[in-house]
Amino acid sequence: MANSKELVLSDSVGCPEFIQDLLPSAERTALLYHLSYLCLGGFPRLESLIRERALETQTLFASSGAVLLKCVSTSNNLVKSLFPMLMHAVENNEPSVAVKHLEKARSWIHDIIKDVEDMVYRYEHHNLSVASCTSDVFQEQSDNENQLVEHSDHIKNLNKAIQKLDEEMKKTVQDVANLEKKIEEKNAELERHLEHTSKKSNGMSIMAALVPFFGLLIKFIVDAATVPGEAAKTQSLKADLSRLTNEKRDLQNKEWDIHVKQTELELELASAKIHLGVIPDPVHLKDVQKCLSQIQQILVDLKKFWEKVASLLDSLQNKTFVAEDLIDELSDMKDDFLMSIEVAEECWARFGSSCQKAQAIFSVQFVDEYKFLDISPSSLTAAQRQQQHDFILNKLNHINTRASLK
Repeated sequence: MANSKELVLSDSVGCPEFIQDLLPSAERTALLYHLSYLCLGGFPRLESLIRERALETQTLFASSGAVLLKCVSTSNNLVKSLFPMLMHAVENNEPSVAVKHLEKARSWIHDIIKDVEDMVYRYEHHNLSVASCTSDVFQEQSDNENQLVEHSDHIKNLNKAIQKLDEEMKKTVQDVANLEKKIEEKNAELERHLEHTSKKSNGMSIMAALVPFFGLLIKFIVDAATVPGEAAKTQSLKADLSRLTNEKRDLQNKEWDIHVKQTELELELASAKIHLGVIPDPVHLKDVQKCLSQIQQILVDLKKFWEKVASLLDSLQNKTFVAEDLIDELSDMKDDFLMSIEVAEECWARFGSSCQKAQAIFSVQFVDEYKFLDISPSSLTAAQRQQQHDFILNKLNHINTRASLK
């Protein structure tokens, strides 16, 4: 157990992966709105519709940032209030004090769960609003305009190229989905293994309750190596998971490369249609919906994470501070408990920092990334429009590819 005090926390240990995925999703949303605005903004009614939806998204992002700030506050409360009081309760053999503070922590966490649940509902409702906007674009297109498009060889060739990329994208998306299923199964196997291993050691059991992050628990088991064979199995499962995750990341990179190529061709297609006086298809609004759905799923994962934390703290309270037989034995595992709290403090501080960064992402999006709405696309020259197209494509090319459109 002494080795575990020397743990060096990596950046990922205190940050569940879903938090890190917020950045590319939020950035893409603004850029895709910008493309939609440029392509459809020359048509007054559509320009107004897109502006309304973009402003709704901007407001939603501000609310999302507020929820993440609450996650930061709760993480800080765990570090500065709950954990010190648990240490005090253990050192002074006062289980009733520990129970009182665990119940307070549970109320903080249930407040967050309720707030995140509300945000998930708001994203779902908003996505339907964007979908309605997309339908309105199609309704604006007339049969006469479609006939003009059908007689353009350039547009026909662009449609064929896009169709070819669509087929390649479908295959890649399916490959990613297959890998995600394998990763989910391997994660479940690893979680069962960690739960089984933690039951064999008081110290590990306490650590599992206070620090619900796989990375740290894996390192704890490997470093402690108190049960023969457990460390080796943990390493093997971790290696399998890392291999699958790397394969998925490679495929997601390929998926994003295809998406960028599609975006370039779709912009060229939109320009060709606009030149004919035809309303282009709202492809970028569809991509906005995908990004919003991804952010919604990230919030669902955040809700599940806090539900898991609440369950673990309940278990800690019931098994350690309520059961009379364990209270009598508390002095025997005092060192393990205190060491676990020390590690938990550092880990939760990092998680709070990660949530702070995620909150800052939404704050920047709210303040800066929707300024393009201040200028009507119809007032731009062809050169200015092209300049903005190039700028957006360049930014899309440089976005972190960890979270792909699905």
